[in-house]
Amino acid sequence: MFNIFSKKNKEKHTFKNETRPYQSEFVSDQTLSNDLHKNISIIKESFADTADLVCKTINWNEKNGFLLYLETLVDNELIENHIIKPIKQAQGQPIIEVITALDVKESMKLSEIVKALTSGFCAFLLPKSTKVTLIKVSKQHNRPPEEPFNEQVIRGAHIGFIEDLNTNINIIRNQVQNPKLKVEYITLGKTVSTKVAIMYFDDLANKELITKVKERIQSISADFIQIPGYIQEYIEDRTYSPFPQTLNTERPDRLIANLMDGRVGIMMNGTPTCLIAPSTLISFFQSPDDYNGRVMIGSFYRFIRVFSFFVTIGLPALYIAVVSFHYESVPVELLFAIKSSLEPIPVPPLLEAIFMAVTLELIREATIRLPNPVAQTIGVVGGLVIGNAVVDANLVSNMMIIVIAITAISSFIMPSTEMSTTIRLLSFPLMLAAALFGLIGIVIGFLIIVIHLCKLESFGSPYFAPFGPLRWKELKDTIIRFPTWMLNSRPKDAQTAYRTTQAENPREWDEKNE
Repeated sequence: MFNIFSKKNKEKHTFKNETRPYQSEFVSDQTLSNDLHKNISIIKESFADTADLVCKTINWNEKNGFLLYLETLVDNELIENHIIKPIKQAQGQPIIEVITALDVKESMKLSEIVKALTSGFCAFLLPKSTKVTLIKVSKQHNRPPEEPFNEQVIRGAHIGFIEDLNTNINIIRNQVQNPKLKVEYITLGKTVSTKVAIMYFDDLANKELITKVKERIQSISADFIQIPGYIQEYIEDRTYSPFPQTLNTERPDRLIANLMDGRVGIMMNGTPTCLIAPSTLISFFQSPDDYNGRVMIGSFYRFIRVFSFFVTIGLPALYIAVVSFHYESVPVELLFAIKSSLEPIPVPPLLEAIFMAVTLELIREATIRLPNPVAQTIGVVGGLVIGNAVVDANLVSNMMIIVIAITAISSFIMPSTEMSTTIRLLSFPLMLAAALFGLIGIVIGFLIIVIHLCKLESFGSPYFAPFGPLRWKELKDTIIRFPTWMLNSRPKDAQTAYRTTQAENPREWDEKNE
């Protein structure tokens, strides 16, 4: 046997020191020389002689220039119409005046040229010149802005963000059309650069909030930032809190509504998800459908969502506590039904609940990962087969199946998938507390959750507002919502410059009729 860790092979298998952050070796600020072929060689070496780097010869004023580009990133039709044809038709004019593309610039630094090529630019090099002309001819593969699957509404706009940042900002600007809507760009990632946009109303958003958001984002020092979840973990106040402290959305109307409340939107290129800061607990229960329908209907469904929050967290724990400790509080007829259902079960109610809750999560995860036709079959057939099998095998009682089913349906009512997962996660420690201490354990568990919510902050704003601290005027849009003409002030958590949103009495016509 050969031992690769023997003394003879130690030198062959030495590894680089990995204590420093990884940085690509092609990132260099060196300036190009007058030697054309040397410059081309340097650029090719920077790309490790990749196969999709094209070097094409173009004659200009009896000189052979070279056009370099990554063929996988550029549009060949744009190159032909905006670069090659104008250069061939030029008669002694400067290159930068001849090219008809919109984005044309010059550079002498290798790092800028390499970065431009990886962003869909072409580089045109001429003999005895230290300047390189960079022309943007990137290829676009944008899908249409369709309604997001996880935030569908019955009434309202059926449009959502896509993976292109410019298109997303275009959607917002088309709907807002306000010159005070400000966009600031920040580039993150040392190895793989990602463009991040911060959006807010300059005359409305709190300056301290804007500074805090920018400082937290600019302080991120990482090789690459791929998804908004990375940014969320870097900038949120409490990483280990089960509650999300920034609101995720793919709906432009939801982002605009929060921007009008003085909040800040964080978007990045390559993903349709937008982060909204600061956020409160009640914002995860709100849906655009609440405001698109009648007041009573919107209030009813808002109340159902808040009620489902307590059902998802507390119903399994309440069942365990009643069966284990407080069976005398159940009516006699129902007690006999529960007792007959539990008699053949060899395991305690806690293990029943955990087994069914975990099984439900497995089915849910499987339906997400599988293709849609197969996922629907697995969800229906798997639930029926497993449910019947565990009951027939006397592993789980019928009452526990009903409790877990109601709990699952209640968790899926939430408009935010992140909050839906959070409340299902919180049900497990409450089940354990109920199995150990009964109703007292449930009360203590809820108190711990409430204390945590009162202490939690999102960018310096209280997360549990307007319940903690209690703000009576802001309760109009919480568990139930009042008519729109009565919501005449913005929430205080964002500390906006202007609190008033409408006239003191926007229904003057009603007074005139009286």
